[in-house]
Amino acid sequence: MFMLGNTKMGSASSFSKFCLTLLLLVDVLGSTNAQLSTNFYSKSCPNLLSTVKSTVTSAINKEARMGASLLRLFFHDCFVNGCDGSVLLDDTSSFTGEKNANPNRNSSRGFDVVDNIKSAVENVCPGVVSCADILAIAARDSVEILGGPKWAVKLGRRDARSASQSAANNGIPPPTSNLNRLTSRFNALGLSTRDLVALSGAHTIGQARCTSFRARIYNESNIDASFAQTRQRNCPRTTGSGDNNLAPLDIQTPTSFDNNYFKNLISQRGLLHSDQQLFNGGSTDSIVRGYGNSPSSFNSDFVAAMIKMGDISPLTGSRGEIRKNCRRVN
Repeated sequence: MFMLGNTKMGSASSFSKFCLTLLLLVDVLGSTNAQLSTNFYSKSCPNLLSTVKSTVTSAINKEARMGASLLRLFFHDCFVNGCDGSVLLDDTSSFTGEKNANPNRNSSRGFDVVDNIKSAVENVCPGVVSCADILAIAARDSVEILGGPKWAVKLGRRDARSASQSAANNGIPPPTSNLNRLTSRFNALGLSTRDLVALSGAHTIGQARCTSFRARIYNESNIDASFAQTRQRNCPRTTGSGDNNLAPLDIQTPTSFDNNYFKNLISQRGLLHSDQQLFNGGSTDSIVRGYGNSPSSFNSDFVAAMIKMGDISPLTGSRGEIRKNCRRVN
């Protein structure tokens, strides 16, 4: 009896140790790899989504281009050390941030709108919502307001305490990229070739500066001649002349989120070299044709790719912080 009792006690003790180990393991995993969720703020900030949307709507009503600018900020945030709000940080004595990196200098904009959103959100629930999550919601709202699809945004990201100019210079593919470079950068972040083409469809809205498409409109042959001439009128050949002059990325409907971007590529009217690379006799031609023929196919793939991109290396659990001001660490 004693031995039998001892065996039972031993097995009970082993079981409780096993349970404790399992709990600790779950706790450790939870703190380092907590899951984002669409209802993350449902109790802590129930009016979050309506608060963000009203501020984004008002900004886009003032200037339709702002929708593209907010969407681009989210891309540029996620592609540099993950979706952590680092793109919003001003330079400090301890780090040089991303705002003056080549892909952002003189082109990234909308920081004041993000400030307005943050201050509206702080009014309804102070110290609760991260700047990284505000970017994710504002990007979704911008797409929807300009006529694109709507989706439930996964939330729960926290904000980075630093930023890196060199990471931004190396992490965001420039407009001179060829298809191989684009594909390998997207693949390195867990995004497929189809995701690359779908996300590039964000260029259905927004504008680009002459300096980013000058070489294409004067030197490349895979471009519609009349389209090139049209763009040349506002973008002189000489470097330093008209560098900041703007042209719409989608010549047809520059402030509507639709599939015309892909139709433009098929007719060799992609504005950036990197745009036209997606339809240039390579592996992505068939995807571009598919999206050009089917707006619903583009919309559903775009949504899936945006959700996937929003999952890139978020800071969760106890990592990072909830910034009070999106431009600086607490």
